[in-house]
Amino acid sequence: MQALTLKDVRFRYPGMSEWALDIPSLEIRQGEFVTVLGPNGAGKTTLSLLANGLVPKSIKGEFEGSVEVFEHPVPKYTVSQLSTLVGMVFQEPESQLFCMSAEEEVAFGPENLAVPRDEISRRVEWALDLVGLKGLNDRSPFTLSGGQKQRLAIAAALSMKPSMLVLDEPAYALDPMGRIELYSILSDLKAKHGMTVIVMERDAEDLVEYSDRFVLMANGRVTASGPPREMLMDPGALRTAGVSPPQMAEVASLINLRRKAPPLRFLTVDEAFAEITINTHHHSKGESH
Repeated sequence: MQALTLKDVRFRYPGMSEWALDIPSLEIRQGEFVTVLGPNGAGKTTLSLLANGLVPKSIKGEFEGSVEVFEHPVPKYTVSQLSTLVGMVFQEPESQLFCMSAEEEVAFGPENLAVPRDEISRRVEWALDLVGLKGLNDRSPFTLSGGQKQRLAIAAALSMKPSMLVLDEPAYALDPMGRIELYSILSDLKAKHGMTVIVMERDAEDLVEYSDRFVLMANGRVTASGPPREMLMDPGALRTAGVSPPQMAEVASLINLRRKAPPLRFLTVDEAFAEITINTHHHSKGESH
């Protein structure tokens, strides 16, 4: 089953002459971890808002085309109804945290859907545990660290029991360790719970090992799509599109300019170390003869 299907979609904000989105076709499969890459203004945020119905239901504009979430036509459902299919996490967690405790924050969504109280309690404990905030039920969201706030926002989305999680640059304000923790949680949601994960990002550095597919966007259009390792073998193309390629992909590209042998294809520090060690060993062995 397709988790998200766009056909002939175009959307333009009021007063704008250019389309914010112009996507003839895009499909994301159920259970897939997809990273949508692009610079500011590429259309990533608009795409994320389209997936949960905020565009064009709450955020008005000129809309054309067809959007389906798990084969449900998005225009036929309210944003509240879609929240049980699609969980949305914004770039700044403070924009969606407003309760006095972590527990109240996670319980807020199910309470508004009149979920039975016992079930709400189970969901709160389940969601907080999944994101590593177990035992912080009574903490004020505003006393949490940036990474904890982002994880609480994810827990609040998970309490609605969605099948898909859409995150708009969730690691924007996090340090390197916070980003790794965040993406590890998202990877576990996919691997252990079969959740579809869509991450909108400007930087591919930390997402290579977690993503099944990269989708590249520019000026509201999808310009490329494919496995991360294939997409990142041409760092120059990414830079031209306004996306920062991983440093190790840059290193591999520079080394390959000087090599006549098959190109190196490392994308992480560990892979680079292994590749260079093997080649150094072979080179030394050849010299000994």
